[in-house]
Amino acid sequence: MIVLVGFLGAGKTTVGRLLAERLDLPFRDADEVVVERAGRTVAEVFATDGEAAFRALEHEVVTDLLRGDDAVVSLGGGAVEHPGTAAALRGLPTTRPGAHVVHLEVSLAEARSRVGDDRGRPMLARPDLDAVHARRLPGFADVATAEVATAGRTPAEVADAVTTALATTST
Repeated sequence: MIVLVGFLGAGKTTVGRLLAERLDLPFRDADEVVVERAGRTVAEVFATDGEAAFRALEHEVVTDLLRGDDAVVSLGGGAVEHPGTAAALRGLPTTRPGAHVVHLEVSLAEARSRVGDDRGRPMLARPDLDAVHARRLPGFADVATAEVATAGRTPAEVADAVTTALATTST
């Protein structure tokens, strides 16, 4: 089980798909599972039910994914802010020996350049996005068993770095 965490635009989904293919594991995107369960987009859930309701649903999805079959799993950028999700991620290496939580590090400037003006990402509309980024960084570090910088790297190079980091932390 490999779980990718990080701020929006870190490349969690893109890198996750590459890792899953390389490691011959299924890929699961927590946001996609939320959309399946809710029958609405993430933006619609945010707009209709609010962020707290979204985070509660996201927490249910993440805990189900963590209990499921081995996979490469990408989480939404705010998942670590839910106390239950953060606790489950911190405990993952104990409950699933050999499992890893990898923080894909991205600066706010690079994240913005990568995602542009994607209206499907409700967080981009927040005027305090810089404060959100700063607030989440310690949460990512807290749950991670490995950290990989993404700046200036292609998704394939990030996937290579994740594979190297996992080999280093597994020995």
